[in-house]
Amino acid sequence: MGTMLQARGLKLRELPEQLNLSQPDLIESIHREYLEAGADFVTTNTFGANPWKLEKAGLSVSEVVGSAVKIARRAADPFGGRVALDIGPSGKVMAPLGDAAFEDVFDSVALQVKAGAQGCDVVLLETFTDLYELKASVLAVKEHCDLPIYATMSFEASGRTFFGASLESMVLTLEALGVAALGLNCSLGPAQLRPLVERLCELAHVPVMVQPNAGLPVMRDGVSGYDVTSDEFAAIMAGFAEKGAGVLGGCCGTNPGYISKTVKAVGQRQVTPRSVPRRTGVCSAAKAVFFDDTVIIGERLNPTGKKALQAALRAQDMDFLLREAVAQQEQGAHVLDVNVGLPDVDEPALLKRAVTEIQGVLDLPLQIDSADPVALEAAARIANGKPLLNSVNGKEESLRTVLPIARKYGACVLGLTLDEGGIPETAEGRLAVARRIVEEAEKLGIPREDVLIDCLTLTASAQQDLVRETLEAVRRVREELGVRTVLGVSNVSFGLPRRAVINRTMLALALMQGLDAAIMNPADAGMMETVAAWRVLSGRDRDSQDYIAYCEAHPEATAAPSAGAGGPQKAQKAQETQKKLSETGDLASAVAKGLKERAATFTRDLLESLPPLEVVERHIVPALDSVGRDYEAQKIFLPQLIKAAEAAKSSFEVLRVALASDPDAKSGEPVAPVALATVYGDIHDIGKNIVKVLMENYNFKVLDLGKDVPPEAVAEAVRQNDIRIVGLSALMTTTVVGMKDTIALLRRECPEAKVIVGGAVLTPDMAEFVGADHYARDAMETVRIATKLATEADANVD
Repeated sequence: MGTMLQARGLKLRELPEQLNLSQPDLIESIHREYLEAGADFVTTNTFGANPWKLEKAGLSVSEVVGSAVKIARRAADPFGGRVALDIGPSGKVMAPLGDAAFEDVFDSVALQVKAGAQGCDVVLLETFTDLYELKASVLAVKEHCDLPIYATMSFEASGRTFFGASLESMVLTLEALGVAALGLNCSLGPAQLRPLVERLCELAHVPVMVQPNAGLPVMRDGVSGYDVTSDEFAAIMAGFAEKGAGVLGGCCGTNPGYISKTVKAVGQRQVTPRSVPRRTGVCSAAKAVFFDDTVIIGERLNPTGKKALQAALRAQDMDFLLREAVAQQEQGAHVLDVNVGLPDVDEPALLKRAVTEIQGVLDLPLQIDSADPVALEAAARIANGKPLLNSVNGKEESLRTVLPIARKYGACVLGLTLDEGGIPETAEGRLAVARRIVEEAEKLGIPREDVLIDCLTLTASAQQDLVRETLEAVRRVREELGVRTVLGVSNVSFGLPRRAVINRTMLALALMQGLDAAIMNPADAGMMETVAAWRVLSGRDRDSQDYIAYCEAHPEATAAPSAGAGGPQKAQKAQETQKKLSETGDLASAVAKGLKERAATFTRDLLESLPPLEVVERHIVPALDSVGRDYEAQKIFLPQLIKAAEAAKSSFEVLRVALASDPDAKSGEPVAPVALATVYGDIHDIGKNIVKVLMENYNFKVLDLGKDVPPEAVAEAVRQNDIRIVGLSALMTTTVVGMKDTIALLRRECPEAKVIVGGAVLTPDMAEFVGADHYARDAMETVRIATKLATEADANVD
């Protein structure tokens, strides 16, 4: 729709959705052109019809969306076509990285759905880059209508979205939430999307959608466009159908001609059937963990028997939780258990906050652990990705309350083999409870692969014979029910000396019986060694490569004693060791891990022996440079990059106080003033805002001119503030001309200013066309270029 409206004279700064009211005949004629070209669906002209955008123009969501649906329906009915209610991303950055709360996005989408669902055949959520925002949007649709949901995300050639979501995480999350189709759209042309489409067809069980751009942006004779012809486009799209993609379309740069050619190229071909294995998996937005191999679930974020954690939870000390979480990730945990259950806290609120904070820093999937269904639901709702809920059991009340939570929020669920009669003493009894849990889950629509079973470890000191029953239950559940199994291993050694030995042996025996995941302390080197050795002996670690790497990384590994092993002295030593593991580090590591309070504390400690500027030069700058390199190498992603910047900011706040009284404080002033703006006609500012956060934390003084900024306003601000570095952003091809005009004016009025350009539609060639000095492919490169320019400017002054 956008491409066609631009071709029909859509003006800069004019909202496309406003035309539903002012030019309904134009919108209807465009719908008809697509239907005449052979399209099965038309999408309503509502991509950006959210309250944040419409209210600024004095428009109401209900009026704009309602009109759009009527127009599309009027066009589609004579052709027997179907109508998709089109909803795009909000343009906001979700908390904790930005200021848009989960429920804010939910409410925005709910308004659009309530205004437009009646009269549509499906709801299309498209062009999302943040899986968290997409989850909130899917839930809003599910809670306000019964229409099928089609959902697509925009991926970069790297196989990640702008916010770092992976294909695996997208599929796990969206399928668990119950979407009818999922896929890719925008950002790239069909050739660049080919490897992603092929991978997606290997992952997804629901129909796969593909809506590429008409290639990559180019400039021809001063006009922006795309580099793939309709014939080339159609030929590649037909290949996607052969790979198994069942819903095909076009995005930016395409028009009815592209759709017509695609319809003809696909012809009467049948979409190639896909046979995709069912796998048990959980995920964060950035990382998927499948239970095909042994999974370690970190147990340290559970207050049972942990006085320091209990005190931290009562004080709502999130920094303590984050340090424990980071330590477990570094020690090798694949999933983190999060339990805040104490009798004197507001568990639903605290669990929700803990999950929000942890997923803002770490990319590990979470196991949300609570006996309170209210707390479980509060956290499951806002969990980013597909979590594991711990737990349901065979009691009628538990089945009735917990399973619907897992179904609604797209989670795996851990079933405990106990019921109204307690824990059965026999393997047969526990198998029966497990079978009931699996069957009840399937009745609700939770697939078998999303149910895991914990056969419950009992203490060898008091119930020695029942240990064998636990192991036998693990084997039978695995073999007879075909579901994945989990055990909290360390319970077996309670009350015995040298607990670590018992724990390691129990873990090895359980793995032999088919155990898939262990809830354990990843700081216990002996337990980690057991897993590493098991993977070699079971043939999972081919050529022992992982085992060799583990041994090289841990040359002096010894088992950390479990609490209670060998009496009070060893228990205390174990606690001290764990505390040391979670608290060691330095300012650089605190910044890199996004630990704001820890970074501030380390900064105060360093200022006792170092001058402020030395702290900056020796610790903060190298840390930020390291984070930048990791981001560019895709070892971390945008959420971690922003969190690291925020941690550096907390450190700078401490330093500014010290710099105020330092005789060399002048050197601690901002590196250079920089002006940032989204160009005239473009109302998208996410990228510009991220650049601002990073540049401020590299000690640049940023003048944020906002979005949709006229060239004259940019030039005036640059001239009045004597700014020598300007960053301009554009997301739409139609606003590239505005960028060129802005740069031309800067050349005339502020010739000493250097201009860096970036944005989704920009390429090096387009940057050259608009007359920019530099092109930055992402926020981190913008910082590097600006730093170089500032250094060169200082050298020239000297």
